Amino acid sequence: MIADEIKLKIRDIVGSENVLDSNVDCFGYSYDSSFVPMSAENIPDLVVIPSTTKEVSAVMAIANQYGIPVTPRGTASGRTGGCIPIRGGISLALHRMTQIIELDERNMMITVEAGVRTIDVYNFCAEKGLFFPPDPASWKYSTIGGNVGENAGGMRAVKYGVTSNYVMGLEVVLADGSIINTGGKAIKNVTGYNLTQLFTGSEGTLGVITKAILRLIPMPKVRNTMQLMFPSLDNACNTIHKMLISGVVPAAAELMDKISLQAVAKHRKLDINPSIEACIVLEIDGETNEDLQEQAKKIQITANEFDVIEVRIAASQQEVDDIWAIRRGLSSAIGAMAPNRFGEDISVPRDAFPETVRLIRRIAEKNKLTIAVYGHAGDGNIHPSVLCDLSKPGEEQQVHDAIDEIFAAALSVGGTLSGEHGIGITKRPHIAKALGEAGVNTLKMVKQVFDPNGILNPGKIW
Repeated sequence: MIADEIKLKIRDIVGSENVLDSNVDCFGYSYDSSFVPMSAENIPDLVVIPSTTKEVSAVMAIANQYGIPVTPRGTASGRTGGCIPIRGGISLALHRMTQIIELDERNMMITVEAGVRTIDVYNFCAEKGLFFPPDPASWKYSTIGGNVGENAGGMRAVKYGVTSNYVMGLEVVLADGSIINTGGKAIKNVTGYNLTQLFTGSEGTLGVITKAILRLIPMPKVRNTMQLMFPSLDNACNTIHKMLISGVVPAAAELMDKISLQAVAKHRKLDINPSIEACIVLEIDGETNEDLQEQAKKIQITANEFDVIEVRIAASQQEVDDIWAIRRGLSSAIGAMAPNRFGEDISVPRDAFPETVRLIRRIAEKNKLTIAVYGHAGDGNIHPSVLCDLSKPGEEQQVHDAIDEIFAAALSVGGTLSGEHGIGITKRPHIAKALGEAGVNTLKMVKQVFDPNGILNPGKIW
């Protein structure tokens, strides 16, 4: 519990209307978009909603003084429970920090506060012909602070990379309230340790990210979308692999298996050719329409080698939007197929994608479960989605066994536990398998330096 005198100090900092302590108000900050069950144990004692870095600093200084846990929070779009305050304390909600501070067109960089939504950065830059590529599926509501904290990926990662590839500098409030600025607008910077990259992906355990300087690139002049249907998942995977090694690099290369397609068909009331076992959705871009035509031609030649059944090239922006709406809405469509669902995120070497999918299918058969498989096939990021009914006796254990085996399968082919969702709560039991005891101990030593009292997002990662 947080004493009334401490609450009063915090109210003096951020304003009484920005401090919530009723059970009803605090309950809304006890969960996120993960599959962590809602629990009264995860309700914070206090919700604090600052609007400036100065306010964040003052709140952190008080929390550090009194040993109060602080869990940073954006819009709670995370998938691993990263912003769930499992040890009570303060839920530090940054959604009021929404200023786009500067668009530096000459240096092609933008400086924004942590609460700015991803889609708003994209649209703001696009108006000036500039491009911020990271596009997590939740980009309409995910925030930059959360994206940086989790090192979010997205569908364009195959060509353009993930969030960390665009973070040039950060403003971070440390556990004791100190404010530091890392990196900057200089393209080359090897002055000291690379703290910018250390905080990127740190999941709120080392500091509170309040601002970010993001690198931009010129917006592609033209882009289009292709949809390819295949008689087998292997054929689809092999098409992507051969396409990439031949030099055709699409902006996005998304794969959906038959179970995923069945979910989409049911959700959108579509008919799908029963011989289709897999679908690839590609975004291609370039400088001219001739560039797109040449890429599409090469892709179709490669797809023909692997017995492609259907090739659809979008003929209008409406068709483009329709195809991508299917992919962006896939998670919801799959979730509607069963009473319960556990969506995971593993990352493997690209050439191991087909083998990993086969392993996941065997895991599903062994545990008598339905597992839909989709993901960013162009960069090896797979999202197995376990469909289940936890009300059935023994099914919960089968699900956990299957998830354990999925993580083991990823590690067995040289992959890792997460490509873009982070570790948070849900993957804590597995991190030592991925990093080894010495690796985990090294992370703990870094944590100890930045947060000696252990107040920042405690209970996450390990």
